[in-house]
Amino acid sequence: MPLDPMPDWVPARRREIGARLRQARLAANLTQLQLGERIGRDHRTIHRWEYGQRVPSLDDLLLLADATGVPLRDLVG
Repeated sequence: MPLDPMPDWVPARRREIGARLRQARLAANLTQLQLGERIGRDHRTIHRWEYGQRVPSLDDLLLLADATGVPLRDLVG
């Protein structure tokens, strides 16, 4: 059985969350490389999250919140 197509609002929401991740990273004065090193992820992965190309897992979101000092609710709010 084929999967239903992704609703239009999902990619838009993914980009919004990515923009919040980028703002948090910049506010913490971190490069994508530095943030990636702090959470054990490649800087290309950070880039993909920030531009909504990929979706971070809940574990990754928790690590991102801790590394940037931003509450999880503010990242995904």
